[in-house]
Amino acid sequence: MRKVENYVMGQWISCPDVEYVARNAVTGEPIAEVSSVGLDYASILEYGRKKGGTALRKMTFRERGQMLKNLALYLTERKEVFYELSYATGATRSDSWIDIEGGIGNLFSYASLRRQFPDKPFHVDGQTVHLSKGGSFIGHHIMVPKRGIAVHINAFNFPVWGMLEKIAVNLLAGMPAVVKPSEYTSYLTELVVRHIVDSQILPEGSLQLVTGPGRGILDPVRNGDVVTFTGSAATGKKLKALPHLLEESVPFNLEADSLNASVLGETVTPNDPEFDLFIKEIHREITVKAGQKCTAVRRIIVPEHLMEAVEKALADRLRSTRMGNPRAEGVRMGALATHIQRERLQKHLEVLADEMDVVFDGDREMELIEADMERGAFVAPKIFRNSDPFRKTAVHEVEPFGPVSTIMPYKSLEEAVELVAMGKGSLVTSIVTNDDREASYFTLEAAHLNGRILVLNRRCAKESTGHGSPMPMLTHGGPGRAGGGEEMGGIRGVYHYLQRTAIQGHPDTITEITQIYQPGASRPEAVPHLFRQYFEDLKIGDTVYTHKHTVTEADIVNFANLSGDNFYAHMDATSLEGTLFERRVAHGYFVLSKAAGLFVDPKKGPVLLNYGIEECRFTKPVYPGATIGVKLTVKEKISQEKRSPDDIARGIVKFYVDVYDETGDTVAAATILTMVKKRNQE
Repeated sequence: MRKVENYVMGQWISCPDVEYVARNAVTGEPIAEVSSVGLDYASILEYGRKKGGTALRKMTFRERGQMLKNLALYLTERKEVFYELSYATGATRSDSWIDIEGGIGNLFSYASLRRQFPDKPFHVDGQTVHLSKGGSFIGHHIMVPKRGIAVHINAFNFPVWGMLEKIAVNLLAGMPAVVKPSEYTSYLTELVVRHIVDSQILPEGSLQLVTGPGRGILDPVRNGDVVTFTGSAATGKKLKALPHLLEESVPFNLEADSLNASVLGETVTPNDPEFDLFIKEIHREITVKAGQKCTAVRRIIVPEHLMEAVEKALADRLRSTRMGNPRAEGVRMGALATHIQRERLQKHLEVLADEMDVVFDGDREMELIEADMERGAFVAPKIFRNSDPFRKTAVHEVEPFGPVSTIMPYKSLEEAVELVAMGKGSLVTSIVTNDDREASYFTLEAAHLNGRILVLNRRCAKESTGHGSPMPMLTHGGPGRAGGGEEMGGIRGVYHYLQRTAIQGHPDTITEITQIYQPGASRPEAVPHLFRQYFEDLKIGDTVYTHKHTVTEADIVNFANLSGDNFYAHMDATSLEGTLFERRVAHGYFVLSKAAGLFVDPKKGPVLLNYGIEECRFTKPVYPGATIGVKLTVKEKISQEKRSPDDIARGIVKFYVDVYDETGDTVAAATILTMVKKRNQE
């Protein structure tokens, strides 16, 4: 029997004194010994902070994102090796797809976010804050990687996804991590990490692995570190309340198993597509991963007149489900991950059975395929009925972490919301209805106690990712019992690993720090013209000062004829009474178009194309007789990746366009984006 090893401080370590023997969830055969006895966690965490953290902070967001993409591609090529071992966790092929390819998908998703961050090791957040009347003192915010290490404590049910969905975020932010998966299934996590280490894609020290129970791993955590925990609410709260974590102000993200619900809308009838969608979705949440998902539906809330119809339809669908050895043909539901988990589930079932009736018992109505119920960690689906959910409340307090759910009635949508709230905070609730008003009412009333709400109907069903699937760009977490934390969430998730710092000073100084032109900073005249300079040569703050143009009524008429914009304020001087305008006013888009005519250098040069416009504002009316000029300033430079060896090396340059009149007042301001060729084409 092999030993599951730990990867710490640059080496694989096999620890003595076996702490756990992992068994095949299908056959019960022992497959690996697991231990983390004797690991020096203080040294491990410090190694990550210094070795991995230093290397990651030297990289830009773009480089870190590309690193994630390379890793995702590398793991995708080797995914079949992971699938093979995943069968030992009791997972079917489709269960493993969620875990393995879902986890790799998180890497791809966060890799794509690199384009929304600067090509710098830090991020500039928000807008300039003007702090003085004369403009010589301003403020801004920057976000830099924290100088600590992320400690991820993960649950047993997703040994691959649980790790990859977390490290994708901290690595993009520039922070190293130590991952401690559950010892129950860490043998699969170890296999994936071995391939990651062999790839040499990640800087050494940026990812370490503790496969055993990890007792004491949080003891050396200090200010600057981040702890995340996925698992039971009781354990998570104990860890979160550790005195030294509070004393050191260590962020602790808790994502706990919760009593999630799915609600069938009161306007749905058994003949509607939504009824079938509801049954299909509940069935999936009971059988996928054998119900071992933190997002699984534990409470099925339906209009009271549809209780019998839902019970019958769900029972019929469950009877047709083949449960057993996940390698067997046609099997759609496997085993629980461990025999320990089965024992825990049985205790919860006893509590629920004291208050409620069983309306579907898979032990009596389902056959086990090519497996032994005693040797394997199998539990057949069970559906309870709770006819009085406001008085029989165990269903709102006890979570059976397996293929178990309870059907309960409601008399009005207000009651449905109350029942959802009795779970005291959920990761996700879904409502199945084709009535958008019903969906709107329910969502707004139930949102305060849910991290996510899915509205499912015939119009989105084909492409819906389902009740139980958190998405990388959306927040995963929930209030109350669900832990009060957030994971993933796109850019918002990356911010958890960055320190947001306010900076104050002169616009020149803030421009130098942020490498983004700040209003009021110096604007040296560009020589040669900015459109004659390659990407590398352009300097933040350099400015083109154009010649001027006096606006005429003919300009307004000609632009109206060309654009088709005959809005009364431009064309009918007799209709201006009671408006903001004194007389006919030039089109805002004429002003912007004329500005382009003033600042563009028409000859062929490094500028390849106009890429777009941001933050366009028209701040003062321009009347015939006004004289306008333009200050075109290099605001920000963003390097782009070459998509192929033959691609043109280039970057995006943001130019600040300041259009002013004869009084010096700004009449229009915009940020334009241009694609500019690089001098170095390698």
